[in-house]
Amino acid sequence: MANTKEIVITPKDKLLALDWQEIWLYRDMFLLFVDRNFRTAYKQTVLGPLWFIITPVLSVIVYVAVFGGIANIPTDGIPPILFYLLGISVWGYFSSCLSATSNSFVTNAAIFGKVYFPRIIMPLVAVTTNLLTFAIQLAIFTAFYIYYVATGTELVIHWQVVLFPLFIVLLALMSVGFGMIFSSLTTKYRDLQIMLAKIISLWVYITPVIYPLSMVTNEKLHMAMSLNPVTPVMEAIKYSLLGQGQFSWLWLAYSAAFTFVLLIFGLMLFNKVQKSFMDTV
Repeated sequence: MANTKEIVITPKDKLLALDWQEIWLYRDMFLLFVDRNFRTAYKQTVLGPLWFIITPVLSVIVYVAVFGGIANIPTDGIPPILFYLLGISVWGYFSSCLSATSNSFVTNAAIFGKVYFPRIIMPLVAVTTNLLTFAIQLAIFTAFYIYYVATGTELVIHWQVVLFPLFIVLLALMSVGFGMIFSSLTTKYRDLQIMLAKIISLWVYITPVIYPLSMVTNEKLHMAMSLNPVTPVMEAIKYSLLGQGQFSWLWLAYSAAFTFVLLIFGLMLFNKVQKSFMDTV
């Protein structure tokens, strides 16, 4: 008789349980989901993957025309195309990860009901899939950056650029924290999906994406915007790549601490809900 290995699947007793070994065992499924999401993003479209390039470029054209041309919003001396393209790419990565993560339970209910795998894989899939899209947009930004440098535009890169991967990881973890909270709550309260979409559409305006933080001269408003955990990271990225922005170790520490607490709370809620998820969805 052949030897068989029996695996008993039981709910996690600890709310902070996160079995990295189990996640590693399901790495093939993780990669399969990432490949599926990336391939089906623009499946059965005429232009296909070109939309990964067309979308940010069209957004930049609109931003330059409306905010730069009509509203005449300054960009701290940075070429508007570079300023808006970087802001759109970074914010787009954060908001896309947040939206995808927040729908982890609802959109994957059919899969969860048929196959077992660590549920935390789905938020990780969302972050990784959007990272590939962000990499394409970052390549477009790099191409424009090289063009402006080659044509004589003076652009400063600070040494903090070596921390760029850490800035992106911080945004990814922040989106996962928020996303796990909303994903857990939307299993019972579907209205939160609509509310989150509204929050994201308004959130961009209190984040220095379409304008530099330096133009906010009111001290109270400046402080309020700095308390937005995305703001210190966005400003640090602009400072490191474009030479303009406000880089502060103190505010970055605040964002990191905020993200850590958010992740702990989100993981606890996520683990609690997944025990009875299929009964309530």
